[in-house]
Amino acid sequence: MPFINTKINIEATKDQKDAIAKGYGKAVSAIGKSEGWLMLGFEDKCDMYFKGDSSKPMAFVDVSLYGGSSADAYSRMTGEITKLLTQQLGIAAENVYVKYSATNDWGWNGSNL
Repeated sequence: MPFINTKINIEATKDQKDAIAKGYGKAVSAIGKSEGWLMLGFEDKCDMYFKGDSSKPMAFVDVSLYGGSSADAYSRMTGEITKLLTQQLGIAAENVYVKYSATNDWGWNGSNL
């Protein structure tokens, strides 16, 4: 049950978002999750600064998940995320932060798991 929220400071087309969504759907297997429970959010044209600069394309990706995974799995997932953002949006890997938040308290369908 991951939720991946992607904030970028550039505009993304629907086709680009769809391609990233499809890629995230495959990439979540790196952290032991499936697309069947994946929820995504995209926020483009955000006011963002990195190293005091707002002129370069950049992204902050927040991956929240029920349970957790290993450091190696998170590293593989980060690689997949940065590759997708570079391919689809031209955002250099060095301008992408990825944050992982695991929890044992996750609500769904009117109750908690």
